[in-house]
Amino acid sequence: MTHPLGLLDFRLLFAGRTISTLGDAVVPAALAIAITRVTGSSGALALVLGCAMVPRLLLLPLGGVVGDRFNPRVVALVTDLVRAAAQLSVGVELIGAEPRLLHIAVAEAIGGTASAFAMPTASPLVAATVEGPLRMQANALLASVTSAARLGGPALAGLLVYTAGAGWAFVLDGASFAVSAALLTRITVRHTPADRRPFLADLTEGWTELRSRTWYWTSLVAHGAWNGANTVLLTLGPLIAARELGGDGVWIAMTQAGAIGMLAGSLIAGRVRPGHPVLVANLGLALYALPLLALATTAPAPLTVAAYAVAMTGLGFLNPVWQTVVQQEFPEQVLARVTSYDWLLSLAAAPLGYTLAPLAADAWGSTGPLLVTAALVAVACAGTAAVPGVRRIGRTAPDGPKEASGPAGSDEQSERTETAQARA
Repeated sequence: MTHPLGLLDFRLLFAGRTISTLGDAVVPAALAIAITRVTGSSGALALVLGCAMVPRLLLLPLGGVVGDRFNPRVVALVTDLVRAAAQLSVGVELIGAEPRLLHIAVAEAIGGTASAFAMPTASPLVAATVEGPLRMQANALLASVTSAARLGGPALAGLLVYTAGAGWAFVLDGASFAVSAALLTRITVRHTPADRRPFLADLTEGWTELRSRTWYWTSLVAHGAWNGANTVLLTLGPLIAARELGGDGVWIAMTQAGAIGMLAGSLIAGRVRPGHPVLVANLGLALYALPLLALATTAPAPLTVAAYAVAMTGLGFLNPVWQTVVQQEFPEQVLARVTSYDWLLSLAAAPLGYTLAPLAADAWGSTGPLLVTAALVAVACAGTAAVPGVRRIGRTAPDGPKEASGPAGSDEQSERTETAQARA
């Protein structure tokens, strides 16, 4: 077999994820328009977004434990059905004559809760449906779909909002989750459940697996710094673009260029096999300093747009490369838990950036915070090159034979790595 789409189970998974990702891509723009139309308040929008984010953040570790204890296909199927019901209820509420903010907020909280259990299943599902040599291509395909949806989602949302109405965007999203759940019923997934132990013991085991791999936790620190930097740019960038670079059109051009860059990076990841995948991917993330510096120095608009496109190409490259290495290097019984810690760090960094960026800009202006953030993301991401494990991991291609990734001299870690390789 030379391509992951030749595998029936992955083909069904890919189709379901493609449909649900496209449906999800229309929601952010549709939600913002719908809530501001209904309430006329940005605070109301923040409330609804918080109702979705807070349970997702708090319940991610529990979602990781559940993803390892139970078949990830079943967990993903149930959460798809829950999210389908939540989004359909929001759609019905908005289509009605008098939509109620409380009902929308509760539905989004339910959807956010389901997401906390769904997100850790993504990597185990790929690992369970695709053999090791094809995983890089599989992850690159899924990342390309996500990037393409980000590119086309806002346009589709606008079309739906201004023709049929915002509620129908949520109906479309709910229907897409229902289709994804239907496709999951036809997938056969091998699963070796983790040993049943107390919840805290399961959490501790996942944390121990994470902590024992210096390449993993140091990279997560760098990825957290990237996510914090991203929120700083998203918070301060629109105002700088509007006031200093030529208007709102510059910001729109930046977001579209970023989506194109992500798509390009995902496509590159499907074709390029670096000898040191984690190192190369982390260095690519360090490129995010470029648009931060461009905004801080009010560089010409074309240069700023190009810098953002290059930076997001680095992110598009990292996502499938990182997922493939993680799927190879961790035993499948802990994959959902370590993935949940990854998501937890990424999501936790976002509120911090959203909170601190405007406060710092009000106190010292935008230039200082942007320069500090640029230095932080460059040092954090490029600095992982100093970690021996980051340089050592995956000396062969990411889809080739694995190398033990635990601490040097750890016989237990070597045994775990060999076991994971045998399962692949």
